Amino acid sequence: MEQTLADIAVGQKAKIIGFEKGSQQYRQKLLAMGLIKGTEFEVARVAPLGDPVEIVVRDYSLSLRKEEAKALVVGRVQK
Repeated sequence: MEQTLADIAVGQKAKIIGFEKGSQQYRQKLLAMGLIKGTEFEVARVAPLGDPVEIVVRDYSLSLRKEEAKALVVGRVQK
């Protein structure tokens, strides 16, 4: 079962596996931000309505819109 960043709860760590099909408009933007395959991150917080999602990746905080978060296919990292 594929999960997207939008499915990961606050405090959980995950690893980027790839991108959703049909997410071409966000793919280049996410790649430019350093969100490449194999990158690990932690969900720091989510706004009350789910938009935006803040993640900590490579020692910096990054906020993504809900649609951008749905474009990233991720897998959970075991503790």
